[in-house]
Amino acid sequence: MAPTPKDILGQISGGRVLDVATGNGGFIHFLLEGLKDYNEIIGVDNNERGTAAFEKAFKDQSNICFEMRDACRLEFADSSFDMACISNSLHHLDPVAALREMKRVLRPGGTLLVSEMYRDGQTEIQMTHVLLHHWWGAVDRVNGVAHRETYQRNEILELVRGLGLEAETLYDLHDLDADPKDPATLAELEPVFERYIQRAEGHPDLQKRGEQLRKRVEQIGFHGATTLLMIGRKS
Repeated sequence: MAPTPKDILGQISGGRVLDVATGNGGFIHFLLEGLKDYNEIIGVDNNERGTAAFEKAFKDQSNICFEMRDACRLEFADSSFDMACISNSLHHLDPVAALREMKRVLRPGGTLLVSEMYRDGQTEIQMTHVLLHHWWGAVDRVNGVAHRETYQRNEILELVRGLGLEAETLYDLHDLDADPKDPATLAELEPVFERYIQRAEGHPDLQKRGEQLRKRVEQIGFHGATTLLMIGRKS
C-alpha cells in the first residue's frame, strides 16, 4: 500500500514553510494533510496565472499566503524558514540555482523536500503521462515558456544530493490500482488536449503528436508517472 501524506510527513513540525513554484498551491494540500503542525505557509511563484486559484483555495486560512518571487532569487533572508518544498517544478527552472536558494533560506536543522516525477522505469500506462508531459513541454517551448522534459530518477537524486543534506529519506510514489480508463480522468484530460492542440497552431507536427496521444489515452489509458519524493535536513 502506498504511504499517505501523514505516513510521510506526520512526524514533521513544519514551522514556517516555503513552497517554491507553488502555482495554484496544489502541493500545499499535500502538506496540510501530512504535516504534524505548522505556523505559516508562503507559496511563491513568478507567474500570476495561478494566483486566483491559490487565493480561492486558501481564502479562509490567514496563515497561508501567495507572493510573487523568482525561485532562483528568492530575496528572503538567510535561515528564515523551517521547511522548504518544491513539487514537479525543477524541470521548469534552473534546478541548481533554485535548490541552492531553498537551502540558503532554510535554517540549520530545517527540512528540505523535493517532489518530482521521473520518466524512466514506468509502466506502459504510466508512459502515457510521461509522453503527454513531454508534448506539453514541447508546445510550451514553441510559445516561449520554459518547460523541459522530465528527468530520470538518478538525475533528480544527483541534483538534490549535491546540496549535502543529512538524514535523507526517499519515497517512490504511484497509484497503479486506479482504473486507467476512469471516465472522470479522461474527461479532465479532454479540455487539456483541446487547449494544447490550439496552442500548437502553426506547428502541425505538434498538433499531430497531440492527436496521437489522445488515441493512446483512449486505447491504453492513463496512470500518473511515479514521483520521487526526497526529504533531507540542512546541517
